[in-house]
Amino acid sequence: MRKSVTPGAISTLLSNSSPDSLSDIPEIIVQVVDLKPIGSSSTRFTFMASDGKMKLKAMLPTHFSSEINSGNLQNLGLIRILDYTCNSIPNQPEKALIVTKCEIVCPSLGMEIKSDVKKEETGITLKPKQEALGVTSKPKQEMVTKSAVQIVREQHGNAAPAARLAMTRRVHPLASLNPYQGNWTIKVRLTNKGNLRSYRNARGEGHVFNVELTDEDGTQIQATMFNEAATKFYPMFELGKVYYISKGSLRVANKQFKTVQNDYEMTLNENSVVEEAEGEAFVPETKYNFVRIDGLGAYVNGRELVDLIGIVQNVSSTLSIRRKSNNDTIPKRDITIADDSNKTVNVSLWNDLATDVGQQLLDMVDTSPVVAIKCLKVGDFQGVSLSTLSRSTVVINPELPETKKLRCWYDSEGKGTSMASIGSNLISPNSKPGSRSMHSDRVFLSQITDDPTLGQDKPAFFSINVYVSFIKPDQTMWYRACKTCNKKVTEAVGSGYWCESCQKNDDQCSLRYILVVKVSDPSGEAWLSVFNDPAEKIMGCSADELDRIKTEEGDEKYQLKLKEATWVPHLFRVSVAYTEYMNDRRQRITVRAEAPVDCAAESRYLLEEIHKLSVS
Repeated sequence: MRKSVTPGAISTLLSNSSPDSLSDIPEIIVQVVDLKPIGSSSTRFTFMASDGKMKLKAMLPTHFSSEINSGNLQNLGLIRILDYTCNSIPNQPEKALIVTKCEIVCPSLGMEIKSDVKKEETGITLKPKQEALGVTSKPKQEMVTKSAVQIVREQHGNAAPAARLAMTRRVHPLASLNPYQGNWTIKVRLTNKGNLRSYRNARGEGHVFNVELTDEDGTQIQATMFNEAATKFYPMFELGKVYYISKGSLRVANKQFKTVQNDYEMTLNENSVVEEAEGEAFVPETKYNFVRIDGLGAYVNGRELVDLIGIVQNVSSTLSIRRKSNNDTIPKRDITIADDSNKTVNVSLWNDLATDVGQQLLDMVDTSPVVAIKCLKVGDFQGVSLSTLSRSTVVINPELPETKKLRCWYDSEGKGTSMASIGSNLISPNSKPGSRSMHSDRVFLSQITDDPTLGQDKPAFFSINVYVSFIKPDQTMWYRACKTCNKKVTEAVGSGYWCESCQKNDDQCSLRYILVVKVSDPSGEAWLSVFNDPAEKIMGCSADELDRIKTEEGDEKYQLKLKEATWVPHLFRVSVAYTEYMNDRRQRITVRAEAPVDCAAESRYLLEEIHKLSVS
């Protein structure tokens, strides 16, 4: 079978920018030219769709990235477009092609197709160089366009309202949505529903809640509703049901707060359309984004959730933990998981996962089952620890390629290998907590500040040995925090303090540090952001005590306390990441852990470094 581009393919695409039905799409084969990733991403790719005469800027579906990364599709390859939409680009005359479904015709040709097409009575002729490549062209196919009304009458004359919505407006996969798209309809299952929360800010009071939506391909997106929309849709959404949704808006997701793997987040307003797909159901494909155990350190205390797969080595009995907020007792069970990084990590299962899945794991732990867990929060207890949430799922011995790989590794070598906990590896190299992390990945300040690429994609972690050289006395050094959850509180109406997280008033609050300090080492200086626990070690007292000194003993004593904290050496474990403020992206260095300088341990470290230099 000879491979060819479809003559006039770009004109065909532009003439019907959003086909009502897949049956309206003729044979369309284009060449992929100038294939490249969007930014530093390896999941979203753009290209120029070419038919030999015309080109159109285009984007491939996210799930197709595996074909590119594996080399199955390369630059100058051919693809057959099976589903698509053409969107207008703001402030530009041309359109962009969003490919939502396609298949590979040829991985790559030797050169870009450029044809001087000469129309003859018998069809279309090509240049000799194209014939040498084995490229032929087909006559343009007739395209019969059916209206939405015709489709409904022919196929679903008496369909329910939700079904009619799907037929009159073609259902789009979540992977194809972007902020510049016009009207769309999605068919999704509600896989997580948050609580209806009240908020209060400078613009007033209101209500908000979030949901997580998943389509048939397993792609997820978070949707948020405020005020009237929250009141309208909160009772309509039921966990596990399937809905058709349209007339929403998208924006780039805030990475700090997103809970699903999607570049965009959705907002539904009071004019959005949400209709239950009665009688229709589907089980979304579960898509994992596994993180190896030795890579968990980059996610500690972050908002991004992780997926994990590994061999279960140990399962504890069920414990009853009492909540501080309401004194309720909830079941908890700890399991120890290992993977082929030769590291282990502790995972806490809560509520039903502890009693149901946890009991199954306890019964079969002797067989060393493989377990895949989705949506885990990464904490810093004992260095690194994982914990399940209400949206977490646990699958025992899943049918995945990673399962077979882990099983082969464990049976061949992992079973007899001595493994270390990732927590102890990051935090404790000897008997003193925090020492090992302070002696690994050691860098000078200039190595961080002189490299603008550090932390652009994800936080980078290093250790530094520095002196605190200056603490600004006039900065806001603390915030009022809830005594239960340590989140920020606001003054309640009347008296006391309101905690948005706990949804309650309290008569008292505590102060927690949030400050910046200047540090110095032989290579230079930098400003570091420091939060409560390491800040207490720097200042030598709690924020409540420092506030008391300032208010009761006067500014002179306060200034003296700050001065006493300067020119003291510290070992810091820091993260380097980029933040955006007032449209300005800047590097931010945050202290994650602190340890005093142990002269003996520091001397051993320096001797090891000198030995490495002499050997090399």
